[in-house]
Amino acid sequence: MTPQTLNATRQPLPPRRYPTRTCVACRTERQKRDLVRVVRAPDGSVALDRSGRAPGRGAYLCADGSCWSTALKRKSIERALAVTLPAELRAELERGNLAGTSAGEGTTNGPQ
Repeated sequence: MTPQTLNATRQPLPPRRYPTRTCVACRTERQKRDLVRVVRAPDGSVALDRSGRAPGRGAYLCADGSCWSTALKRKSIERALAVTLPAELRAELERGNLAGTSAGEGTTNGPQ
């Protein structure tokens, strides 16, 4: 077979698949980059995971901030992580403060 016939017989690549996660508040499934991760680290501390790669158990919220008050009201983050949220993280989520998150992750600066 020549290189031209080999390329002609190959199948086209399937469309790229992106990792999806579910928001703990509204239960909608979105791409991982469109969500914000709250992580419970192995040492038990709870924090926002701006990189999405911190070790530990994670719970995801919609990055646009629409679900944050719902998640706090229903305690869905606490239930998903099996821990109570620290006061400073709760206050940060209530404010909708995502300062420090890079724009490349597809997030905005909290609720509009």
